[in-house]
Amino acid sequence: MPGRRDDLTRLRVALTAFFALDGFVFAGWVVRIPAIKEQTGASASALGLALLGVSAGAVVTMTLTGRLVRRYGSHPVTVVCAVLLCLSIALPPLTHSALALGVVLLVFGSAYGGINVAFNSAAVDLVAVLRRPIMPSFHAAFSLGGMVGAGLGGLVAGSLSPTRHLLALTVTGLLVTLVAGRALLRIEPVAPPAPAVEEEGAARRPDRRTRRLVVTFGLIALCTAYGEGAMADWGALHLEQDLDASPGLAAAGYSCFALAMTVGRLTGTTLLERLGRTATVVAGGTTAVTGMLIGSLAPYVWAALFGFAITGLGLANIFPVAIERAGALGGPSGVATASTLGYGGMLLGPPAIGFMADWFSLPAALTSVAALAAVAVLVAVATRRAVPG
Repeated sequence: MPGRRDDLTRLRVALTAFFALDGFVFAGWVVRIPAIKEQTGASASALGLALLGVSAGAVVTMTLTGRLVRRYGSHPVTVVCAVLLCLSIALPPLTHSALALGVVLLVFGSAYGGINVAFNSAAVDLVAVLRRPIMPSFHAAFSLGGMVGAGLGGLVAGSLSPTRHLLALTVTGLLVTLVAGRALLRIEPVAPPAPAVEEEGAARRPDRRTRRLVVTFGLIALCTAYGEGAMADWGALHLEQDLDASPGLAAAGYSCFALAMTVGRLTGTTLLERLGRTATVVAGGTTAVTGMLIGSLAPYVWAALFGFAITGLGLANIFPVAIERAGALGGPSGVATASTLGYGGMLLGPPAIGFMADWFSLPAALTSVAALAAVAVLVAVATRRAVPG
């Protein structure tokens, strides 16, 4: 039906806009972390604890957001969280201590976690209706937004203060939310095909198995989100502090990572259709291990940037696959569970890398990204029979 196809197309475009906005806003914050660190006078470990606020806020709100999505629908929850995200990004430059920074990042993280559960839930339903593995394309929009946000952030780092830069992100984000939100709210949420209902007495064991599989996908998401969070929070600082890169060039580190993730995710649907989910996860994780060892240990800026790009290419499709599978099995609750575990990786990442950087060095701490990417590969291989595809 033409009308139905048009609605699905408009829904895909609106969701893509919100994914891109999320990446754009998040990257705008990321590239100003060195300046905010200097402003607050925080040590590496204190900054790590403050950055914990983003992931802590996200994890705390994700389960709640899953319930809100079931009650009110994914579309209005997406719009409300987008407004909160855009408003909260202006708060970090107003802080002058690590404690205050941690508090405002808790607010920012809550909005960030909420919108991720909401629009991922909507995207999972759309994937089920279209019957094509298009989930990576949405996450490609997130990466593209991150690349643009990091690139612009690097360009204005020397001319705009963090306050003016992040306030500009607030205004831009609210304008995008106004346009995309109006379109999203006019479209009825799609209803994925319902699974067959089993007899009550026979449903217990499959339910337990489903929960175990959702947790498995969440563990894979955790291992890869740890890497994404590490690149976002510590990549620019590594280039600037350890390799003497300029602030603009340091910001390009996350831009290279985001560009590679964008390319990987834009080709993700084709890759998944040809290789299947397990092979895609194994190949991606192995690539990420190699890339991160280069990026963290290379003595030259150009080599580190190359390593960051290879890491982004490797991690590109692992998180989208994990979230899509968890959502297909468990609906909004599955998305919330896997997202909570996934962003638990970001929860562990900032303080863990901060403390390891104080104990050893930041390059040594960043090798933990390669270690967890290897764990994701091992989990995927170990569960390949229980999770076909």
